[in-house]
Amino acid sequence: MAALRIVFCGTPEFAVPSLRRLAERPEFSIEAVITQPDRPRGRGQHVSSSPIKEAALEIGLHVYQPETIKSESSQEFLKRVAPDAVVIIAYGQIVPARLLTIPRLGWLNLHGSLLPRYRGAAPIQWAIANGETITGLTTIQIDAGMDTGPTLLRHEVEIGADETAPELSARMSAIGAELITESLLRFDRGEISPAPQEEKSASHAPILKKEDGRIDWGRTAQQIYNRMRGFAPWPGSYSTFRGQTCHLWGHSEMSGAAGARLTPGEIVPSSKGICVVCGEGTSMRLESIQIEGRKKISAREFANGARLGPSGRFD
Repeated sequence: MAALRIVFCGTPEFAVPSLRRLAERPEFSIEAVITQPDRPRGRGQHVSSSPIKEAALEIGLHVYQPETIKSESSQEFLKRVAPDAVVIIAYGQIVPARLLTIPRLGWLNLHGSLLPRYRGAAPIQWAIANGETITGLTTIQIDAGMDTGPTLLRHEVEIGADETAPELSARMSAIGAELITESLLRFDRGEISPAPQEEKSASHAPILKKEDGRIDWGRTAQQIYNRMRGFAPWPGSYSTFRGQTCHLWGHSEMSGAAGARLTPGEIVPSSKGICVVCGEGTSMRLESIQIEGRKKISAREFANGARLGPSGRFD
């Protein structure tokens, strides 16, 4: 049997294990890799390639980087390659409907949630931030909507109590590489059929904004901790202390160390450093703090230097 002709479409590190796995398997022939153009990244804004481009070049694959997948040249490229399927994972652009029918098997996507829950750009981050203990991966045949296409296979994943978004993402990307491989093979053999999603169960995971990282001390300590884990490394979790923005790292305490007279955001010095009063009588033990423009320091160092008094609170 001839190998399935695949075009792989993706951008971040999350997609790399899937690309590598498909490239290893003799059942597939990766005809091209589509990824975002090289762009300025990081603090220095140096132009660099996406993780998928770097992996593709290392493997020896042809890379195509259109400014937009909606262009006529992108359509001509796909028609010329004539793949059996396009695998798309976290590419970062909406695919126009006119391209979806070019591959015989369509465009198969690996999504980082148990669809229809957490449709959107940041499913792993929002699942953690919302305190979920179970998430998963779903393969779908994409349609013109946002993660609304019919599903192929699903795989549940437990979320660790202290697991951060980067840690969970790394675990899920490895699992996803096997899931997308199995989905392609079984779909081509006719062993699985696309099943429509239940719209009534749908929820959304929008792209993260900087404001999502601002701490609302009226939430419980566990809720704040969940958001700290989910929003690492960006936008992080931050608050304001005496007019200065501070990025905070901490852990929820088992019980509230704050008296009923204290209000959310007030700082309570402790033998371990400092605790912050949160909602519903809970408290958060801070482990480290980084005032904007300065180095990250321990909570104890912060407490010693801040001379906490009546103004000892985060806003």
